[in-house]
Amino acid sequence: MHILIIGAAGMVGRKLSQRLVRDGGLGGRAIDEMTLVDVVAPEAPEGFAGKVNAREADLSAPGEAEALVAARPDVIFHLAAIVSGEAELDFDKGYRINLDGTRYLFDAIQRAHVADGYKPRVVFTSSIAVVGAPLPYPIPDDYHLTPLTSYGTQKAIGELLLADYTRRGFFDGIGIRLPTICIRPGKPNKAASGFFSNILREPLVGKEAILPVSEDVRHWHTSPRSAVGFLIHGATMDLEKVGPRRNLSMPGLSATVGEQIEALRRVAGDKAVALIRREPDEMIMKMVAGWAPGFEAKRARELGFTAETSFDDIIRAHIEDELGGKL
Repeated sequence: MHILIIGAAGMVGRKLSQRLVRDGGLGGRAIDEMTLVDVVAPEAPEGFAGKVNAREADLSAPGEAEALVAARPDVIFHLAAIVSGEAELDFDKGYRINLDGTRYLFDAIQRAHVADGYKPRVVFTSSIAVVGAPLPYPIPDDYHLTPLTSYGTQKAIGELLLADYTRRGFFDGIGIRLPTICIRPGKPNKAASGFFSNILREPLVGKEAILPVSEDVRHWHTSPRSAVGFLIHGATMDLEKVGPRRNLSMPGLSATVGEQIEALRRVAGDKAVALIRREPDEMIMKMVAGWAPGFEAKRARELGFTAETSFDDIIRAHIEDELGGKL
């Protein structure tokens, strides 16, 4: 089996490749080859005995998508995107990477299908940013697409393309509508949602964190561990059970910022909470006001997707996976 991961140098891409190596295969099949692609060279996962092709590539550049599809990978994980804040600040770059790159990939697969019947499984990472205020709570599975950001619009278009190319039989696709991933390891990025992780991650290692919104902001979260689980399940499940609506809102945990902070207090104590500094940011507050507070995610749960049910568990997962199990 040949696996292609586009966006393999990102946090989720790295964890996905590591999980695949740890599992020893995908869906009961051994993985013989992995192609790892990003705009910076991805690192090959440790312990993989098969062939690894790690390369720099910009999916939105002419010819790159065709080159990636030429080897006919069996499963394609399309994780590549620039994040919400950057897509909002750089309009042209957001559409070039998040929309054009996706379309080029889908078109390259379609041409290969016409040429020789090639039909891979495509797992596309979408986002809860495809909906925007005013929103019900919880948001039902059949709620219409109402993005209020350029990033959300780009992901919504990607969802529609995935569903149509799947309907036409060019590939077997599933769109994984990810909650905000928390706690993200590493350094803060340009995602407008980054503060949700920052206010937990930094205090856990004795560093100050900035909180740019009020504590009553409610949002939908999942851990990196669960996000990788979503992708694995989407790549191996029977998609006939999904039907024609191929984009699914994933399970997650709805919590206010205040509830996040109280979970931090329970796990790490008052000393960690004291490192959170309130510093309102008007642009972030405006963006967050239109974000999703929580989803029913009934279809995804019925199809076997699972996630944490408490923020204490999300924090403990981060401590186990990133801090060696110790504070």
